[in-house]
Amino acid sequence: MASIEFKNMDHPDETRTPEKTSMSVVHLGDATVGRYTLQPGWRWSECIRPVVGGDSCQAAHLGFLVSGTIHVAANDGAEADLGAGDVYRLEPGHDAWVVGEEPVVALEFESKTAETYAKG
Repeated sequence: MASIEFKNMDHPDETRTPEKTSMSVVHLGDATVGRYTLQPGWRWSECIRPVVGGDSCQAAHLGFLVSGTIHVAANDGAEADLGAGDVYRLEPGHDAWVVGEEPVVALEFESKTAETYAKG
């Protein structure tokens, strides 16, 4: 493996585009990084569930919210609004939706989630 490896998110290895979603994916060695852009009106249960199935999102997320606001509602009753600058970790078992009229842009670093999220 090279001592320095880099790629640009504007030229990803892979792009996924479920409804109201744009996801750029880059692979660096055995790591995968995803950039998620979620448009106003995006909701996991409406935009991603049709692709992956299930009652709630079963992906673990580790990321950084670049812009926008997203509300997360966990199956255990916990809820939170995440905004620009927040670093987050979400356990499987949640729904989420964009709050307001600004798109949400997030970077995710959990290799398995970035590699498989929103894939049918």
